[in-house]
Amino acid sequence: MGTVGINFGAASSGQGFDVASTVTAILSSQQAIESPWQTQLASLKAQDTVFTTLGSDLSTLTTAMQSLTDFSGVLSAKQGSSSDTNILELTSAATNSIAGSHTIVVSQLAQTSSNYSDTLTNAGDKLSGSLTIQVGSAASQTITIDSTNNTLATLASAINAAGMGVNASVITDVSGSRLSLVSGTSGSAGQLSITTGLTDATTSTAIGFNTGQTGQDANLTVDGVSLNSGSNTVTTAIPGVTFQLLSTSASPIQVQITNDTTSIATAMSNVVSAYNKVINDINGQEGKDSSGNAEPLFGSTTLSLLQNQLSSALISGSSSGSISSITQLGIGFNQDGTLTLNGDTLNTILNSKFSDVAGFLQNSGSFGQSFVSTLNNLGTQAPDGSIYLAQQQNSAQEATLNQSISNEEALLASEKTSLTTELNTANQVLQSIPAQLNQVNEMYSAVTGYNTRNGG
Repeated sequence: MGTVGINFGAASSGQGFDVASTVTAILSSQQAIESPWQTQLASLKAQDTVFTTLGSDLSTLTTAMQSLTDFSGVLSAKQGSSSDTNILELTSAATNSIAGSHTIVVSQLAQTSSNYSDTLTNAGDKLSGSLTIQVGSAASQTITIDSTNNTLATLASAINAAGMGVNASVITDVSGSRLSLVSGTSGSAGQLSITTGLTDATTSTAIGFNTGQTGQDANLTVDGVSLNSGSNTVTTAIPGVTFQLLSTSASPIQVQITNDTTSIATAMSNVVSAYNKVINDINGQEGKDSSGNAEPLFGSTTLSLLQNQLSSALISGSSSGSISSITQLGIGFNQDGTLTLNGDTLNTILNSKFSDVAGFLQNSGSFGQSFVSTLNNLGTQAPDGSIYLAQQQNSAQEATLNQSISNEEALLASEKTSLTTELNTANQVLQSIPAQLNQVNEMYSAVTGYNTRNGG
């Protein structure tokens, strides 16, 4: 510990000294013991930052890879097309649909049954009587007119509120108003039967009902099989495929269900990009920063483990059919450890050997499953992820260092209090010397008669 000087001038000056700065000077040399701890703590914190980044990037890579290895991921996605979208339009192709071609002929579209009343010149005329409605083979229901439903508008509201399986509304044009009834069930099963006992009480005129549209099923053949559908939205003709009938067809329509290779290519590109991000982060720790200092994880055994495990994982896993290497999927290796993707090669293999690609990525023990397992073992997953373990080790060291620093700070605080008290006392003594000297002089003068102040 260095020597700390105290400048208080001549002892008789009463000047004293600056206690606070003196205490700080004395303790600063002791506080230097914390410097290596602080340096080590800063180094660990810098490592934590890199570990967090690597953990996040590995998580992104895992998610990207799982989109290819999960059985409900992009490899199960389908897309469809119609040779004439004016006749038939595909709405969706679910993951359980099977790639293939289908021939469809539409001979009749489905229709929804509807009826409408005779025209009332005055929509506000009062009604009387009753109205009975039957939808298909369901039981008929009767509404009796009273003061709550005795106009076209209130009758329509009452029908809708009664849940009779029809949608009622009032249609008005220049000739007057009509009550419109549309079945809530399309096709022949929703055919309406209307029994009217309604009268325009204002004009004493019976109100009849007319057929607007007869309920009928759609008729079509799918791959030579005759089918009926109560709706023009067909969901069961081709498993997993939904399509909309828009018109009848004079000639067959071709429907093609294919694997969604575009989404698969995008998913594979995401994997390559995510993998390259991890490798570039690792490569970035293998040298020095702009100031010439070693990167936080330079020489780290965890970093070396990541490199070795990732490179090994790219060639692990069993083959499937004709696929035994990721290079067959168009993935190539660069000298710095990153990857490239040839989209044309990938598209070719997907179109020619799709099931082999799926097996290579999804079968038990396959490349895809082995690669995901490796990623899980390297990441931040507790309790065995490599980065997780490294973070835990750093955390333990940081806790020890912080405790040492805290203990030292507590000791210094105690010494500061003690030193301040002692030096304040010493300072008071120094500052009181002139007064004490003056008292001695006065006592000497009284005894000797000699005036020390005047020299005689």
